Amino acid sequence: MDWYIIKKFLGTFFFSIVLILSIAIVFDMTEKMDDFFEGQVPFREIILDYYLPFIPYYMNMFSSLFIFISVIYFTSKLAGNSEIIAMLASGVSYHRLMVPYAVSAGLLFVLGMVLGGWVIPRSSERMLRFTDKYIEHYTTENARNIQLEVEPGTILYMESFRKYNCIGYRASIERFEGKTLVERTTADRIYYDSLEYWHLENYTQRTFTGMRESLERGERKDIILPIIPDELFITAQQAHEMTTPELRHYMNRQRQRGSGNVKAFEVEYHKRWSSPLGAFIMTLLGVTMSSRKVRGGMGKNLGIGTVLTAAYILFSTVSTTFSVNNVMSPFMAAWLPNIVFLLISIPLYIRAAR
Repeated sequence: MDWYIIKKFLGTFFFSIVLILSIAIVFDMTEKMDDFFEGQVPFREIILDYYLPFIPYYMNMFSSLFIFISVIYFTSKLAGNSEIIAMLASGVSYHRLMVPYAVSAGLLFVLGMVLGGWVIPRSSERMLRFTDKYIEHYTTENARNIQLEVEPGTILYMESFRKYNCIGYRASIERFEGKTLVERTTADRIYYDSLEYWHLENYTQRTFTGMRESLERGERKDIILPIIPDELFITAQQAHEMTTPELRHYMNRQRQRGSGNVKAFEVEYHKRWSSPLGAFIMTLLGVTMSSRKVRGGMGKNLGIGTVLTAAYILFSTVSTTFSVNNVMSPFMAAWLPNIVFLLISIPLYIRAAR
């Protein structure tokens, strides 16, 4: 019985993925056909750099939808054929019946963690580069009013910075001991050399020792700052390109620097845990909704399931927006949909077991 349900579960899940993603690819290709022709994009790049990473990226993003619909579909079919009644009549408890469902959800949880944490970040890097090059440009070569803590007690400010030549203008570097300013260096220009080596031009350095101040001026000064130009241009879209350890390291480093664009990265990090765990919640909800034999077949169950999955995706999107706008914490934004649907699932499961 366990193997029978597991094969039904996973078989329906992967079949629904192939079916829905095939339709999604057709619609996406129809929408972007003009961009492909205008950009004279090679067919090989379209397939290998966009649509090949497209499949695991969106499969993982909408895995809860696929799991929920799959569970409702094949469980309703089992109930309609009186197979669940036969299982329960043979002495199998309702709780024991949930074991193969839990095992299948566990396998999909592990798959989601591996895909979301390591596989998809590497493959989606090609897709995002393709999108930036041919469809929608989200990267920039210029940054303005940069202010961040490059290391504990050291604040860097630049009025503007150009990525193509690695030159910044009107720079200021302030060093603190506790809350006391001990050194302040200003420069007309600052440019990056290599290996965290930076050069100041037309600089003025003030050093404060108690009530005394010493002044140093010069045309050029070489310094070391633990930052590289690429770190000044990381956008929220690039969170998808980082593996889970890289994402955690980046967030910790940005928090130390006082950066203000960490919210989107924190939401992405928490979603890499909450989304795979959603497999258990959506499985539980799907079984409790469709395990009874009802008049009219599975149409009603599929209709309700579609509405609930749409609500789940909408709820997740809205909570993410609230987090980015500082209305909600990133942790709550990622976990709130799971918490709400778990609270819905528990009483339904208790009722179904009775």
